[in-house]
Amino acid sequence: MPKDYEMETFKRNENEAISTELNTERLPTETAVRRAQLLVERDNQVLSHLGKVPVLKRNFALMSMLGFSCTVMNTWEGELVLFLQSFENGGYAGAIYGYIIVWIGTLCVFASMGELASMAPTSGGQYHWVYMLAPTKSRKFLSYLIGWLTVIGWQAAVAGLGFLAAALIQGVAVMGNPSYEPMPWQKTLLLWASIAFAVFVNTVISSALPKVEGLVLILHVLGFFAILVPLVYLSPHGSAKQVFTVFLNEGGWHTQGLSFMLGMIASVFNFLGADGAVHMSEEIQNPGVIVPRAMVFTILLNGALGFGILVAVLFCVGDVDSILASPTGFPFMAIFEQGVGSERGAQTMASILVILNLCATVSLVASASRMTWSFARDRGLPGWFYISKIERRTSIPIIAIALTTTISYLLALVNIGSSVAFNDIVSLTINGLYGAYLIGNSLLLWRRVTGHIRPYNRDNTELINVSHETLSWGPTRIPEPLGTIINAFGCAYLLVMLFFSFWPTSINPTAKTMNMSSLMVGATIIWSIIYYALWARKVYSGPVIEIK
Repeated sequence: MPKDYEMETFKRNENEAISTELNTERLPTETAVRRAQLLVERDNQVLSHLGKVPVLKRNFALMSMLGFSCTVMNTWEGELVLFLQSFENGGYAGAIYGYIIVWIGTLCVFASMGELASMAPTSGGQYHWVYMLAPTKSRKFLSYLIGWLTVIGWQAAVAGLGFLAAALIQGVAVMGNPSYEPMPWQKTLLLWASIAFAVFVNTVISSALPKVEGLVLILHVLGFFAILVPLVYLSPHGSAKQVFTVFLNEGGWHTQGLSFMLGMIASVFNFLGADGAVHMSEEIQNPGVIVPRAMVFTILLNGALGFGILVAVLFCVGDVDSILASPTGFPFMAIFEQGVGSERGAQTMASILVILNLCATVSLVASASRMTWSFARDRGLPGWFYISKIERRTSIPIIAIALTTTISYLLALVNIGSSVAFNDIVSLTINGLYGAYLIGNSLLLWRRVTGHIRPYNRDNTELINVSHETLSWGPTRIPEPLGTIINAFGCAYLLVMLFFSFWPTSINPTAKTMNMSSLMVGATIIWSIIYYALWARKVYSGPVIEIK
């Protein structure tokens, strides 16, 4: 009898063991270690049900991932850096109302994406979801195409943010020395330095990355108040009527409505990146719950901070002609200087943005490299055998990080010859990522409306969400009919924003102001199709099932 009892006790399923241990108030060291092991085993079991072998360490929890996502998105910082774009097309009121629309639209998009992340929490994200949701005949090619758009979008984002960090450093230098003339080659070197810093954190001290992201979250919030308080307290204020009712159309468009729509694209860029948590899924504890929460909480927190800084800056604009002609290239630096009345004070405030942009580069390199590694693991990239390798000691995709670094360094060379050409390349960020979001969320809408997704079953022991035949909801799901309404609104929002993201910022654009993103997206799609026809169709068959 005792022996039978022992065997019965030993055969308790994993979920009961975890539940029992979590409810223990005082845990001895051995029990706490065992609980951590059980949690990791449970998460790895979820990944194995998706057909993947766990190879990365799960070091991230909710707060560290919230810090990670907030710094990738960089919303309130972006509202300052890209203030000119939304102000010229929209003006005071247009910038505010456009921001609110983008905030709501982005929240709906990522709420639905959170459901997908809960269903299949893998580093591949969008291309895995498209494969599992799409019809049999088209799923292989659609998944492959979305994989390329997502990889290119993230790689462009790394180079783009490195470029902004370099430009901010030069802008701060101009504030301190008006005779300084920024040179393109200097910006390239600064871009290289910012990427090198990100690579250092992602490789040499990679084990400390979760703690670094937790610290950055604190800096992200404190930096907001360090800029907001002196700006609002010391600056002269405009009228509320001006801020909430005055629209501008500096792009020369035929209607104010068209100008307003184009001004919203700056806010769209500032809300990109919450899906960085998705590409870190295989390094997160309980990703089916933590990833959706991190994405939604990030948008709520960053959205509130971004709205606060936008309203504050609009009230403190002062002399519009003066800030638009700022030699730093960033109107917000002139607003700081006018507002606080101190060159050194304004430089200090601007330096906070430099530091936070460098921190964001760290997170971007991590997300971009994981996405690249995952797509290579599924044989979607040239050289996939090497790119998909994991460094055994640290359990990080070291070659994927090296590839991400190399791409950014090579793109930085383009800036020496032409900053216009460089900007055209990094414009792929919005188009590539929004295109991937739209297809994935649209397929989810189709499957949920037609009732092809089974209820969540935590006791499942078979492969799930590897194709449309095995679709099952994850632990995080929006109740119906609210889930369908949010999903549909998010898709409509994505479609409209994707359409306007290809437009130039002013009518009758020159070669310098023309938006070449349509050309870049077209070139990316053509290249991926050619590679698919010649080689990838023979080796890429969708997400590889590594565990039968």
